[in-house]
Amino acid sequence: MTVEPDRSAPSLSVPAPRSTAEPPAVPTPVPVTAPAPAPPGGRAAWLAWSIGVSVYILAVIHRTSLGVAGLDAADRFGIGASALSTFSILQVLVYAAMQIPVGLLVDRFGPRRVLLLGVLLLSAGQLAFAFSSAFGPALASRAVLGCGDAMTFISVLRIAARWFPAARNPFVAQLTGLAGMGGNLVTTVVLARALHSEGWTPTFTAIALLGVVVFALVALFLQDTPPHQEPAVRPDPVRADAVRPDAVRAARPKVGRQVLACWREPGTRLGLWIHFTTQFPGNAFGLLWGLPYLVQAQGMSRAGAGGLLTLLVLSNMTFGFVFGRLLSASARARMPIVLTVVVTTGLGWALVLAWPGGHPPTWLLVGIILVMGSNGPASLVGLDYARARNPAERLGTASGIVNMGGFIGTMITLFGIGVLLDALSPDGAGAYSATAFRWAFCWQYVPLAVGTAMILRLRRKVMATNP
Repeated sequence: MTVEPDRSAPSLSVPAPRSTAEPPAVPTPVPVTAPAPAPPGGRAAWLAWSIGVSVYILAVIHRTSLGVAGLDAADRFGIGASALSTFSILQVLVYAAMQIPVGLLVDRFGPRRVLLLGVLLLSAGQLAFAFSSAFGPALASRAVLGCGDAMTFISVLRIAARWFPAARNPFVAQLTGLAGMGGNLVTTVVLARALHSEGWTPTFTAIALLGVVVFALVALFLQDTPPHQEPAVRPDPVRADAVRPDAVRAARPKVGRQVLACWREPGTRLGLWIHFTTQFPGNAFGLLWGLPYLVQAQGMSRAGAGGLLTLLVLSNMTFGFVFGRLLSASARARMPIVLTVVVTTGLGWALVLAWPGGHPPTWLLVGIILVMGSNGPASLVGLDYARARNPAERLGTASGIVNMGGFIGTMITLFGIGVLLDALSPDGAGAYSATAFRWAFCWQYVPLAVGTAMILRLRRKVMATNP
């Protein structure tokens, strides 16, 4: 017979003694970022890139607008070559100074928001420039414009990195530069004519208002990443509920550490000096000094000079396509492209500047302009070095560091040529002779020599650390 226990009786169990030992520490959860699926490419990627690159095209139109308005600006504000070069120098200085901050912003907040801010600054700066009648306000407006310009190219590259497979990135980067040259083409063909037919204020106001359309495109249709492509944050397996948003934010590297980590990578520094050395000759010529050189030193008409500047843009677009194909096929093409462009540019300008009388024949001018068309596409090789040797979470910062290079070189060149022109032409802006331009343009060899030496030195270091 089984006796059931009396469940109504009070329990006489003795409580267990309390332990004085501390409970076992629960390990602090570390958020782990799951690898994101591979970017899809395809039509959606090209659409996202097209919307992003429309901002870059607009930025190039704004950036190069002074290149066809240099002589008009000198008359409007009553300034000489040094003051005229200050417009482009300040614009480029702001652009270069903003590259690292912009790279950090892109890494933290995404390219879409940065592009929207860039469009607002571009439009505000150009609108102020359109109504400026004095040197000071016009100078300030170009600084605002340079700040907006700085936010475009890195953002588009980041969009491409998120939407396209890694193997396509070098080609898409070259296409981005090629598309930007489309903006330069608008400047040399459309803006130059409108400036002389419609006048200063209507022309620059119309350019500023283009930003309304581009802003709407980005705000309504652009996404930072493809759907379902964001890297997921996995919680620590010990405690699945322990990961909080503030823990994820704490895992982000500090700004100073992120910049320092990018700079310590030799590939980033090599990329900066490649960008510095290859970009500035064509950039300085197209941004400011090309039209005055062709008109005042070579005696060409404005129409003829505009035609040669258009040829510079077309050459740039052609080289961008060719280099993009070569770099997509093999990464080994990077350094041969860079060194070939540097040597060819240096030799080409040596032949032009050494021509007797300072008046080279037209075929030689066409030749050096075609050569300078390779400068911009070659500078993008520097971004390839940085992209290949930095992790994804700091690509924006690394790209910003590299992208400073060419614009620092451009700023040095613009200022040096302007100072030498004024020193060699005491009669003022209307009296720049072929001889003055010849000696002033020799200044290009200073940054060219420094940059080439740095490329050769860092090339050995990169090959040693990244065979």
